[in-house]
Amino acid sequence: MRRPVPSTALLLLPLLLLAGCTSAPGGGDDDGGAAADRWRPTPGTAWQWQLSGRLDTSVDVPVYDIDGFDHGEATVARLHEDGRKVICYVSTGAWEDFRPDADEFPAAVLGKGNGWEGERWLDIRATDVLEPLMAERLDMCREKGFDAVEPDNMDGYKNETGFPLTGEDQLRYNRLIAKLAHDRGMSVGLKNDLDQIPELVDDFDFAVNEQCAQYGECAENQPFIDADKAVFHVEYELPTERFCGDSRALRLSSMLKKYELDAWREAC
Repeated sequence: MRRPVPSTALLLLPLLLLAGCTSAPGGGDDDGGAAADRWRPTPGTAWQWQLSGRLDTSVDVPVYDIDGFDHGEATVARLHEDGRKVICYVSTGAWEDFRPDADEFPAAVLGKGNGWEGERWLDIRATDVLEPLMAERLDMCREKGFDAVEPDNMDGYKNETGFPLTGEDQLRYNRLIAKLAHDRGMSVGLKNDLDQIPELVDDFDFAVNEQCAQYGECAENQPFIDADKAVFHVEYELPTERFCGDSRALRLSSMLKKYELDAWREAC
């Protein structure tokens, strides 16, 4: 998940080479030729991550990560025309009261707040309820033409969710989300969940990490780099001179962003 911000902040098909990627089977997949056709970004691929404000499509990078609900097919197509791959941000581990499908989530699966206004952890054990809801969200991403999915809030078992979630519950749910994305022909990234990377690296096509430098965790992403899969990384509080050298050595795709994830960025 996006790490909670301080309370004051809460006021608030292009060319593969251009996308710095390779087509290669995902190690944990059983979908044969479909895996070979999926986009998989390689280490060091530059990216832009914008989830708020008017979308700035002028950033000269091969990968954009944008909100799946807020942007339509035309936006994705325009980014494709500019030679970019586009990642669909959706929350899969937390409920958001501002989404158009919010009323479809029964109260029984809604847990404690996750530190962001209007958001509550989901009971990921209830896959009979959540699987069809998440399938609809990923259908939306596919229908809009996204190349990949960034599922957020994928480490509830490490947080105070209001449910007795275990590591096994999280592994089962994260693999379900990965399968739903792959079944729709899209790549999928593992968001944070560092402790389970060794078990999940074969199921995911890239990683998305927040603040691993601030917390001394960046080396834990190494299994993705060893598998020739990109690690898209952001810091919010450290200046670039504090982490970019290490990021380059580790081959992370790193940049400094503001907590609100608007268009501003300072890349390594």
